[in-house]
Amino acid sequence: MTNVSTSRKEWEAKGITDGLIRLSVGLEDVRDLQSDLEQALAVV
Repeated sequence: MTNVSTSRKEWEAKGITDGLIRLSVGLEDVRDLQSDLEQALAVV
């Protein structure tokens, strides 16, 4: 299931808002993940 198949009403019922940040990580080193996240948030 993707987000496209979920209606806004269903999102809201689950407490999912436009301000949600979803992180999907793998087996990277935690320091690399922290650095990537800090870099991404710095430009927002």
